[in-house]
Amino acid sequence: MATAYRPYEPGTEPRGHLVPAALKAPFQARVWREFLYLVISLPMAVLTFVYTITMMALGAGLLITFLGVPVLGAALVGCRALGVVERARARALLRLDVAEPEPVLGRKGGREGRRGPVAWVGALLRSGTSWRHVIYALIHLPWAVFSFAFAIAFTCYGWGFATYPLWRWVFPRYVDEPGLQVFGDDHGRAFYLDTPFEITATCVVGVLVLLLTPWVMRALTSVDRIMVAGLLGPSRLASRVWELESDRGTVVDTAAADLRRIE
Repeated sequence: MATAYRPYEPGTEPRGHLVPAALKAPFQARVWREFLYLVISLPMAVLTFVYTITMMALGAGLLITFLGVPVLGAALVGCRALGVVERARARALLRLDVAEPEPVLGRKGGREGRRGPVAWVGALLRSGTSWRHVIYALIHLPWAVFSFAFAIAFTCYGWGFATYPLWRWVFPRYVDEPGLQVFGDDHGRAFYLDTPFEITATCVVGVLVLLLTPWVMRALTSVDRIMVAGLLGPSRLASRVWELESDRGTVVDTAAADLRRIE
């Protein structure tokens, strides 16, 4: 039986192992997978947002003609296809396994059992799952920008400051400056991190930021987990209907088997 994925979180380790676990947290694969997820989220969110806005606006503008409905259907199909990519990305990098949403026409081709392009497009436009994919495409972009900025800032500043004593030599050799410049003005006044105390303090700040980074990554990706599971997965109603259909099918098969035995 498969074991559930349990990433390290603060407070889950025994008291005696809390400090070693906290020191190892910035080097864990989970942190780098979440960082990669947040970095890739920005271009994916831009692509999804631009596609959704363009296709939905084009379809709405063409509703006065017979082309509007097919274009809207194509827009929803594209959003659902991008949802497949997002679920796969969450499964690979966040270890979040979200089930596939219910099909457009259901298991029996819709309420009337009809199939065909017209019935399929109509069911697509009536599907709440399709419109939840559209909502995801619209709200994911601002969150992706926010989380991308935080992920890059914490990772770069943390590792940069923590390793500052190792690369400070670049400034006097290639830039002709004593160290990293914190601020400067037009009057020639500037402050550099060049004394032993300032270098040590910079390194300490970087280490503290690195120790905080795993918690920041977990907080940022928790919002993504909620959005992916809530908007790109099957609805609770659809899951319940599928369970009832499965139970009904089991009962029918059992009754048929009993009838054959009686005969």
